[in-house]
Amino acid sequence: MYLRELHTFITVADQGSFLKAAQELYTTPASVMNQMNKLERIIGAKLLLRTNQGTDLTPAGHSIYQAAKQMIDFAEDAMRKAQLLGSSEQAQIRIGTSILRPCKHLIDLWNGIDTSALPFQLCIVPFDDDPVSFASVFSATGSRIDCFVGSCDSIEWQTKYQILPLGKIPCRIAVPRKHPLAKKEKLCWPDLDGENFMIVKRGDSPVLNRMWDDILANHPRIKIIDVPNRYDTSTFNECEQMNYLMVTMDIWADIHPSLITLPMEWDYETPYGIIYKKEASKSVMEFIEIIRNTASLKPL
Repeated sequence: MYLRELHTFITVADQGSFLKAAQELYTTPASVMNQMNKLERIIGAKLLLRTNQGTDLTPAGHSIYQAAKQMIDFAEDAMRKAQLLGSSEQAQIRIGTSILRPCKHLIDLWNGIDTSALPFQLCIVPFDDDPVSFASVFSATGSRIDCFVGSCDSIEWQTKYQILPLGKIPCRIAVPRKHPLAKKEKLCWPDLDGENFMIVKRGDSPVLNRMWDDILANHPRIKIIDVPNRYDTSTFNECEQMNYLMVTMDIWADIHPSLITLPMEWDYETPYGIIYKKEASKSVMEFIEIIRNTASLKPL
């Protein structure tokens, strides 16, 4: 209901540079710059002063900054009201779903509940896992979507969002079918010696940080290929094309037909749960509480 560029503009203004805004949005500085150029063309005024130290708002930029925040708040409020009016008095809970973050487990939990007397209507909202699209959904949680389900071992997510844990999922190894290790039923650390091993770069995941420490201290022959930020479908393509090994989970076992998922002799597990906005609506909080009570009876 509003230009994506407006959200990017607000982020640039808050962060004070294209680079910091790109990091916040999980995209590239070039993409941020292109969006700002497009927004300035649409509005017909210069909004940002570009300097070697970062960016500053012009007088027109200050005006648009305040107006954009109000526009976005108004659009989101209008959308919520329209959805409530159009759902026969039922509160609509918008659940995000993607290839890497499927909502199946949450829907299975919901389908196991007698919902006939509950004032909720579930709406499945698909999104893409590429960095730009996911950043848009990530920042829009609570507006375009109310929640999504996935691995939640993220320091940033724990800071910005509420998380309802649903359990823990064992970390596995994705292996290309043409790789010699694909013939094994289970892997152990010596199997990985000399192999190229894809893992998300150190920083945001406590579980993967421990894995990094373990590899560097105890398995120096493993060649680490660090993946920036988070996986998308291209990560799985790279794993198969380059004949690499990769950290994965069972819920991703069917993403790439040329990769197989094997158990590994280690104790690494990643927390899995529902991610939703800190300032969630009353309806969303009631929905989450119902899922909390149901999930305690039906562990992963």
